[in-house]
Amino acid sequence: MRLIVGLLTLILAAPILSAADTEEQERIANGAEVLQEILNIPDGLPKDLLHKAECVAVMPSVKKFAFGIGGSYGKGMLICRGGSNFTGPWGAPAMYRLEGASIGFQLGGQATDFLLLIMNPKGAESILKSKVKLGADASVAGGPKGRSAEAATDAYMKAEILTYSRAQGLFAGVSLAGSTLRQDDGANENLYGKKIGAQEIVKGGATKGQNLVSVLQKASPQNQSDSGAKK
Repeated sequence: MRLIVGLLTLILAAPILSAADTEEQERIANGAEVLQEILNIPDGLPKDLLHKAECVAVMPSVKKFAFGIGGSYGKGMLICRGGSNFTGPWGAPAMYRLEGASIGFQLGGQATDFLLLIMNPKGAESILKSKVKLGADASVAGGPKGRSAEAATDAYMKAEILTYSRAQGLFAGVSLAGSTLRQDDGANENLYGKKIGAQEIVKGGATKGQNLVSVLQKASPQNQSDSGAKK
């Protein structure tokens, strides 16, 4: 009798698990589409900054909500280069959330795509280990636009995270100071079938999200940051 009950439980749970996994796969597909569109914007994201990034976070269609003073939330993913010093090929995506009242000021009632470049190992390790408040736990600045970032100011070059937004066809660097970036534990469990942290996903050789990974691998196959030069 217990065996029958157990089998029925598994049968009934299977569609739920499948639906959850499909939701996360759809999130990754949306992230891949948004990232490709951003990379295709003329004079948009400086490619030399992407080549020096250790990780990239993509938050497609962040939405604004209103209660109390209002705020915003977004579901997306973090993708990092592999290896102990982030010098390898791009790894599997870890699910993340972007939250905070400060995001709302960027939205103006519109769903907005956000792109975050994590520019050094310190910033990457902070995000992989715990929840990070941008501007407090990790330095952040609105990123520069154009074909090259050679003329970027010290504020850009010293920031651990550079942030961008795209809404209504406009792509620009924005400030997300005060917002929070944290692991989406439930989504990671749905996607990978077990409780798993972002650090284990990124550095553990997982193979999910190949559509998103391939976009980054094609656009920036090699780390050209100082950490990449030391490999």
